[in-house]
Amino acid sequence: MEDQTQGPPKIIDAHCHIASEELIPRSFIDGAIDNMVSALSAQGIPVAAGKLANLYRQKMQDPHCDALVREMSESGVSKSFLLAADFTYALKDCALNIEEIFSRHRDVLARHPGKFEVFGGVDPRWGNDGVALFERSLKEFGFRGFKVYPPCGFSPSFSGLFPFYELCAQYEAPVVVHIGPTSPALSFDTSDPFLLDDSARKFPTVNFILAHSSVSFTEESAMMCAFRPNVFLDISGYQSSFRTGGADGAVKRVVSRGINHKVLFGTDWPVFRLQGDQQSFVEAVISEDGPLSDLSEKEQALIVHRNAERLLGSV
Repeated sequence: MEDQTQGPPKIIDAHCHIASEELIPRSFIDGAIDNMVSALSAQGIPVAAGKLANLYRQKMQDPHCDALVREMSESGVSKSFLLAADFTYALKDCALNIEEIFSRHRDVLARHPGKFEVFGGVDPRWGNDGVALFERSLKEFGFRGFKVYPPCGFSPSFSGLFPFYELCAQYEAPVVVHIGPTSPALSFDTSDPFLLDDSARKFPTVNFILAHSSVSFTEESAMMCAFRPNVFLDISGYQSSFRTGGADGAVKRVVSRGINHKVLFGTDWPVFRLQGDQQSFVEAVISEDGPLSDLSEKEQALIVHRNAERLLGSV
């Protein structure tokens, strides 16, 4: 990795979340647990849904990000991007509303100066109130980007998002777009990366990041990055490939495409906390024999921190 003689490489985790049940609808969590039970049962591992739910919820008790900061320190991550998805329009069983969710993220920024950047998400169907909240987050809260969650029921090129993208152009704020499947509580038909293409063309000065592209729509995402100057991707979610032999295959498919100036490292913490901690997730990618080992030091540095820094004008 970069600058090994001067110490470990700088690492930015471009895809994290606050570990708190209050920020996620109960139906979203229950759907994710149903999938875990199904996968374990198919492997002959008997597990009760209630027990698994309790284990999962134990891992979601870090509302102030104190545990995340400790794990970042242990794994060499200097900064993480916290993404605040808005499920509150599509799923009505979230403990907090979107204003309260933004407030919690603002509190974390104040509690851990310099450790985080926040990308605030607002469902576009909240209309002008949502646009006003997002603009306040950029002007007053210190947020740096926008989080779009199409499985909640809208295309990333839905015209209702255009006022948000206009603000992103004004404030030079990147946009992270979830692609691929998610909890079965939501729809998957709006999570194809090609659905972003209209917005990418209409807003050429806005940088869009396709999340989870090492495991979802890899070919399509790589094509978008190769031919749209303002489209990037992150590799978060690669841990889902651990059960089929490790992260190497998932990540190597992306970093072998000649688009490493468009690839960002991300772990999707705390989604995979039942499988390990931040240090194990980082080591799976940046170890000497990991999926980045065939790349030059320059390309490795682009992926683990420089692309993220460039997108935010240095962080």
